[in-house]
Amino acid sequence: MTVAVRTLDDGAWISINDSRAVSNSGIWPLAHYDFCDCEVAYVLLESFYDVGIDHHEVVVGTIGQCIECGHQDSIDDFPVGRIVDGEFHAYEASEFQSLVEPEG
Repeated sequence: MTVAVRTLDDGAWISINDSRAVSNSGIWPLAHYDFCDCEVAYVLLESFYDVGIDHHEVVVGTIGQCIECGHQDSIDDFPVGRIVDGEFHAYEASEFQSLVEPEG
């Protein structure tokens, strides 16, 4: 089954099968990404510049800012959900570390 993914509204949303699925306004706790010097970077996703599917996982290119230290940077291939039997299942930011964040 084909799943259509794209960015919408100048990078504010990720669309899955022509439906808004992921907003860029989420704050994601990142402990193992090399984003900034904070022990846990609480990153506000500000804009999406790319979207794709990698082994059933929906990944985005995004620009974010750590709300603790203010560091801003881009992240390539940031996982935001999975495609299971043709349906999108978003990751919750609060579950992100235990579900998909790589070990340090």
